[in-house]
Amino acid sequence: MNVFESIGDKTDRATDIGEKYIKVSHQYFRLKLFQQLTFSVSMVAKLVVIGAFIILGIIFGAVAVAISIGNFYNSLPIGYLSVAVLFFLLGLILYFTRKSINTFIIKKMSLKFFTEDD
Repeated sequence: MNVFESIGDKTDRATDIGEKYIKVSHQYFRLKLFQQLTFSVSMVAKLVVIGAFIILGIIFGAVAVAISIGNFYNSLPIGYLSVAVLFFLLGLILYFTRKSINTFIIKKMSLKFFTEDD
């Protein structure tokens, strides 16, 4: 019976170690998920706040440039149309380079999401 008791003890210890490993792994994955979620939420929040100020700056700058161009040509509609054409051209450039922008963003984000923080 001594052999069977020894096997039973080893089996019980192995089961305990396995259960402890599963619990620790579960805690690690929950912490990793929390880290990734907080990183994502903070990034979106920063993007919204900073983006709002940048957009406001672009709007006021565009109006100022449009008025300046309109004063130069003595016609405000020409100033506004020239700024509109500029934004349209920038939009087209961004549209045609969208794949490279996506690739850049994916590469930068994958470094954060798929690196191990051991």
